[in-house]
Amino acid sequence: MKEAQLSDWTLIPGSELAISAVRERCRQMVRKRATMAAGFSAVPVPGLDLVSDFSLFARLVEEVNAAFGLTEKQIERLQPQYRLLAYEAAIGIGGMMVGKLVTREMLLRVFKKVGVRIASKTAAKLVPVAGSVVSAAIGFAIFRKLGYQHVEACARVAEKLNHARTVSA
Repeated sequence: MKEAQLSDWTLIPGSELAISAVRERCRQMVRKRATMAAGFSAVPVPGLDLVSDFSLFARLVEEVNAAFGLTEKQIERLQPQYRLLAYEAAIGIGGMMVGKLVTREMLLRVFKKVGVRIASKTAAKLVPVAGSVVSAAIGFAIFRKLGYQHVEACARVAEKLNHARTVSA
């Protein structure tokens, strides 16, 4: 039993240096996906950008959670007190997608927070050429901001779990 509990910790970066490395890797992933989202935003087809943003962001969240060892399945493998700590930390820092299966409803809530910018991105598409460029820039900025927020939420949860692990060890 002890060995299984120890192996579960290997999924979470075990030091500040490891967390920093995972954070930077995930931030690079965010920038790459934000660039892809911007490319879809530049296509002058209303609605295409939202569909692509949703699917790209859902996959990004799952990959970031996995990189930090914080998917729903990974957290369920932790001891009960650490599982509870992970969820409490995620809630406390506003990381509503940390350790959760990403659903369409969850993404809608996240994207509603930046609804005005999404509306302006969609409206910008109605202006030929320049509108597509503006739409792409807004799409990149929104995606990157939301992605970075999620990466930071995961990093803070991993830091709290590591702190709890070292205190109890």
